[in-house]
Amino acid sequence: MVKKISGECHKMTRKPALFFILLGGLLACQPQTQPVPYPFEEDIQIFEQADRKSFPPSAAILFVGSSSIRMWQTLEEDMAPLPVINRGFGGSQAHHVLHFMKRIVIPYQPRAIVFYEGDNDIAAGKSPQQFIDECRIFADRIQRQLPGTPIFFLSVKPSFLRLQFEGQRREANKLLQELCAGDKRLHYIDISMPMFDESGHLRDDIFLDDQLHLNSKGYELWTDIVSKELFSFFNLP
Repeated sequence: MVKKISGECHKMTRKPALFFILLGGLLACQPQTQPVPYPFEEDIQIFEQADRKSFPPSAAILFVGSSSIRMWQTLEEDMAPLPVINRGFGGSQAHHVLHFMKRIVIPYQPRAIVFYEGDNDIAAGKSPQQFIDECRIFADRIQRQLPGTPIFFLSVKPSFLRLQFEGQRREANKLLQELCAGDKRLHYIDISMPMFDESGHLRDDIFLDDQLHLNSKGYELWTDIVSKELFSFFNLP
């Protein structure tokens, strides 16, 4: 009787073991799904690779934001003698900058920050207030991690491609100006109004063919405005 029970127990223990072996084999054959990387991860890794080769100068002015910053090819010479770092990544929104702050903002210990986002945010369906809330979060994080660092917020630019969002754009700029007025660390630079002519029409000679991004004449306009603000703030002639 004892032998019989022992044999039955032996058979019972073999069956679960065989089941788990087969299950393991089936799982091993399943295709392994890779986690989807956060948007713009590749762009940020390119910045980090460049930093490892040659880290940017200390106490530079950090320009961060969307393609309007990324495509500013003459930024370094346009802001001379102020040293600058360009960390624009095209298509980004304010929450993307928030996500990558620890990697492309904080490590540089910048002397000041120039921030441009907004038109992609609004085009993606974000309300002006949502955009401003994220700008406020950015400013608060900078104050905690880089106390006293001034931030220059560029106004949200107009474009022919996104004229349907003109009302939201103007509201966002109004709120952004109010945000900066209530905090001495924050500065509002209006780059949008000079993009209209004396009759109030958006200039058609400052855009690329896509009717969204600036051409060289458009960046000349921005250079005149932004450099004047920065030079005045840092007491440069």
